[in-house]
Amino acid sequence: MSPFKLIATAAAALLLTGAAAFAQAPEKKDVKLGVGGKALLYYLPLTIAERKGFFKEQGLDVEISDFAGGAKSLQGLIGGSLDVVTGAYEHTIRMQAKGQDIRAVLELGRFPGIVVGVAKAKADSYKSPKDLKGMKIGVTAPGSSTNMLVNFLLAKEGLTPQDASFIGVGSAQSAVAAIKNGQLDAISHLEPVISMLERSGDIKVVVDTRTEEGTKALFGGSNPAAVLYVKKDFIDKYPNTVQAVTNGLYKALQWIQKASPEEIAATVPEEYLLGDKSLYELAVKNSKPTYSQTGLISESGMKSTYDMLKQFDPELKESKVNLADTFDPRFAKKAAEVVK
Repeated sequence: MSPFKLIATAAAALLLTGAAAFAQAPEKKDVKLGVGGKALLYYLPLTIAERKGFFKEQGLDVEISDFAGGAKSLQGLIGGSLDVVTGAYEHTIRMQAKGQDIRAVLELGRFPGIVVGVAKAKADSYKSPKDLKGMKIGVTAPGSSTNMLVNFLLAKEGLTPQDASFIGVGSAQSAVAAIKNGQLDAISHLEPVISMLERSGDIKVVVDTRTEEGTKALFGGSNPAAVLYVKKDFIDKYPNTVQAVTNGLYKALQWIQKASPEEIAATVPEEYLLGDKSLYELAVKNSKPTYSQTGLISESGMKSTYDMLKQFDPELKESKVNLADTFDPRFAKKAAEVVK
């Protein structure tokens, strides 16, 4: 091949590469993301993506709004003040049942990681979930996944959500204080709150979905937890943007798999440690099995969540949700190909 042809071929290759890169650039660089309780380990992949600059690498400027619970961030998405949300997968099923086309695009947590603990003052009298009847139970926020799990627990015993009182306690310090001050009889919460209350002896753990065994014991199978979800019309309008956000979070999942609890503790903001770095590292160790390894939600996991919601939610008992509409796997699959 002549030198001129070589140069022409190289130039064409560069143009194609540039065109491909341009085609993949996010259509919307400024993204508003909502989360309910960012400091909780349930949402660790989000904090890692932010702190390690993985969103910036994708050409994004992500503005994160942190709410008291996942139900609040869902409201922001529906209301139009947010573009995307990291929240519980179950919200996509609820919204589909209401005619709102909300879809998950990446699984962050394969187990809920939610723990139900009974306050030490009530621990001796607790024998089964039936004993939750009449209790004041702390949750991150009413309507959030921590609330839904207890609703399911009550339904398995023939009880309803109205048989207990649910109190939103937010995350971290406020949740710990609510138990220590005797404001609650029980709590349904996440790490690092649970490890702190366990170590101090303030609660007796009665349900634990931080492990595969505990998740199967409660649900009879897998149960996807935190996901990245978004409106279908946003996916259609900004597919490259959705892919870029997915890529950033997928890279965070891969980083978490390889990182030690010490490395993770050194990466998150100082205030996440609650003044006790070793405790936070213990909470990370307890939480590591919960994070998704593929970013993909299994069909059995979708069904398990839907079956759970039908147990206690009258609005969903007779619903006909097409579960394929609750998760779009294209973005997680693409992230696995392109993220290194």
